[in-house]
Amino acid sequence: MNKCNKKYFRTFFLLIFSFLIIHSTFLIATIRYVSKTGNSTPPYLTWETAADSIQECINISVFGDTIYVADGVYQEQVVMIPGLSLIGEGSDSCWIDSRQLITMQNYKTIDMKNNCLVKGFYIRSTNNFDYGYGISAVGQTGLITQNKFSEANIGIELRNSNIKVYKNYFFNIRGGVFMWSSNSIVRKNDIYILTDQAGVGISIAALTDNYSPLIDSNNIITIGDGIVKSLGASPTIANNFIFLVDNAPDGIISGIDGNVKIYNNIIVAKSGYDGINKNGSILYVYNNYITGPFIGHGIIVSYNTVKNNVVTGAANGIDADGSPGNAIQFNNSWNNGINYGGFTPDTTNLSVNPMIMNDDTTQGDMDFHLQMFSPLIDAGAPNILDKDSSRSDIGLYGGPYGESYVYVDLPPRPPVNLTANVDTLIKLNWNKNTEADFSYYNVYRDTAFNFTVDSTKLIASVTDTFYYHTFPSNIETLYYKLTAVDNQGNESNPSEQVAVILVSVKNEWVPVNNYILYQNYPNPFNPSTKIGYKLKERGYVKLYVYDIKGELVSVLVNEVQEAGYYEVGFSVGQESIPVLSSGVYIYQIFVSNNNRIPIFSDVKKMIYLK
Repeated sequence: MNKCNKKYFRTFFLLIFSFLIIHSTFLIATIRYVSKTGNSTPPYLTWETAADSIQECINISVFGDTIYVADGVYQEQVVMIPGLSLIGEGSDSCWIDSRQLITMQNYKTIDMKNNCLVKGFYIRSTNNFDYGYGISAVGQTGLITQNKFSEANIGIELRNSNIKVYKNYFFNIRGGVFMWSSNSIVRKNDIYILTDQAGVGISIAALTDNYSPLIDSNNIITIGDGIVKSLGASPTIANNFIFLVDNAPDGIISGIDGNVKIYNNIIVAKSGYDGINKNGSILYVYNNYITGPFIGHGIIVSYNTVKNNVVTGAANGIDADGSPGNAIQFNNSWNNGINYGGFTPDTTNLSVNPMIMNDDTTQGDMDFHLQMFSPLIDAGAPNILDKDSSRSDIGLYGGPYGESYVYVDLPPRPPVNLTANVDTLIKLNWNKNTEADFSYYNVYRDTAFNFTVDSTKLIASVTDTFYYHTFPSNIETLYYKLTAVDNQGNESNPSEQVAVILVSVKNEWVPVNNYILYQNYPNPFNPSTKIGYKLKERGYVKLYVYDIKGELVSVLVNEVQEAGYYEVGFSVGQESIPVLSSGVYIYQIFVSNNNRIPIFSDVKKMIYLK
């Protein structure tokens, strides 16, 4: 190297070195602090010298800085800078509240920038549900996690952004997440849309089909729509739980354009219209479990691929608006008003009891795993494999997005609606069990009320749903119960009890198909129990739960019901039932006839133990 080159090299090196020293603050990430007991003197490098405003601290920060925010209510709008990590002390106690601000730019409580992290805040935006965003990200990347959102039109707005939205909680809000032309990931969030102005849990739209966001493993409880893909976009919607209440519209809607994949979602309706509804997009609907009551359809599609799904409890199970050809195959539509409509299903489409572990939709602990002898095991599309590489099961946990698990052999469900009629013989009738491995019924009889079934009281084993019994001598009252037995010898719990008595005045036997309020089971319970009751005739039924002080805890039933046997679930912490203290609770039934004249009431105690 000649002297001239050495001179220029040395000069260039000194310039670069001087630049790095002068601007070193832009290259070294700084940790700053915000506290309600802070001050307004920068640079806020300790809790003792913390800022008293989040925005003041942001204003002196640079790319790569981290700001920790202590508990308290910060009534301000927050405008981020690129590369900033903003971390609150916890979403229960660290609030960013812009509801009282007179002026706020674009109604964004937090305006997120590129490569940012927002974590650990309770974000409240507006008292008017027609506008306002908790966090708005336009053209950005980053992570939004472990925050709580309420009082906003939209909790999180993602426009042209690739954001990961992970483990956030939305409540008292019009809409959860809105995505426009976004490749974001929305995963494991809890979204409750239960306001009078309910909107959509997660909304997806784009001008083209090239955007492929992932909507995965979210819990959505709503009186509005669950997930709506409107214009464009090609999302994957997988492993979500959607619970529709109070005449909610639809679980998942897929609008025009796009290639939409809807895999392994649970859609449960307390009352809803449609489970999955198409509208012109290319749709792949695999391994979803949809259970009503739906007044519309479980699944309604046209020329879409629908395989390995289960639909129960809908007015119309699986309905095709068009001629699907072989696109709708290997599904199970069971116990719907119409199981299949709009097309002629081939033999791969079943209508059988799916035999899941727990199918009581009134409980919060439904379990959609298949029992050992379910007819849906290895009955799915042969070209789709489960995670264990076997042929796909029909139902929620089948297919590549499902899970591997051990099938459990449960006994049958107890027979229901046991009734007695008397003519020349005593005739017992009951509803048929529908388990694939069901074998026969055991009929038990005793003279003691609420007797315990055992082999000494067994009088018959039958495969029919009726049994004739002769009148015994020297006995005035008979009680009957049933159990169901499967092919493996597993015996169910006993059915409800029915009585037949001898009226001595007339010297004739009469059935006691009466009004009965049964003791809840299990009792004590935690967190769930079932309350059974029987109606002799059609009537208006009210079933209430009170605490020991007589204050109303929950209204479980308030409607007209036909004669028969009913069970209602009571699960602490679910839906409108609050978290309760351990103790004694009272449940009471009132029944009125068609003229609203009271004809039956009863009350019992139950015990909740945490």
